[in-house]
Amino acid sequence: MSANGVSPMHSPRPSAHASPLLEVRAVSKRYDARTVLERVTFALGRGEIVSLVGPSGCGKSTLLRVLAGLDRDFDGELLLDGAAQRGPSLRVGVIFQEPRLLPWLSVANNVAFSAGPRQGDDPRVARLLDEVGLAGTGAALPKQLSGGMAQRVALARGLFPQPDLLLLDEPFSAVDAMTRMRLQDLLLSLTRAHGIAALIVTHDLDEALYLSDRVLLLSTTGPQRAGRLVRDVAVSATHPRDRRAAPLADLRNELLEGIGAAV
Repeated sequence: MSANGVSPMHSPRPSAHASPLLEVRAVSKRYDARTVLERVTFALGRGEIVSLVGPSGCGKSTLLRVLAGLDRDFDGELLLDGAAQRGPSLRVGVIFQEPRLLPWLSVANNVAFSAGPRQGDDPRVARLLDEVGLAGTGAALPKQLSGGMAQRVALARGLFPQPDLLLLDEPFSAVDAMTRMRLQDLLLSLTRAHGIAALIVTHDLDEALYLSDRVLLLSTTGPQRAGRLVRDVAVSATHPRDRRAAPLADLRNELLEGIGAAV
């Protein structure tokens, strides 16, 4: 335990949960002769929020695509509740950098799209829109929404299949700072209310430390500059967190040093 109340670990550690929800075992990814990820190993427990950080080009988004089942050409194993995964699963929801709403469908039909193109009258849709602060907007078209509203719809769409795990790739990078903070708090409340885990790719260390139970640091190492997991840091601060708290600032500096060393 460090003096700032956070437990840094310099190698991947197993989840504190006895039975992890997700296990990533020695996942490697190559594009022709180039190795992008090399033997990435970690576990994620039920209800955990984990952020994945690291310098640009270290393979964060590539790893997320593998975990989402969007890229099946990799070495290693992915286990969800102990069962091997190779491909998309309704138990894993994905939130992209942009909302990616279908412009010809209403908000409600976008939320329910995983059930079919015109399933917006499902009672769960109205409940989810209410949860994300968009009650009464089901009939609207995406073009009528602000950027923050559109990302709230994307969150509702990700939750509609009732997943056990949300994968988020820089989900709030396209909105202003105040909207970003509101969406961060919304994500915390939604994961808590639905009892789901989340893995968040982000370049924002403050976001990672505000949201996460753990922060994983990917670094490009070795002659091929392949992405490897070099640090697994537990954040012990309880929620709600003070974004300006000294322990988080100290840990931010530690992660910055790790990223600087990687670069």
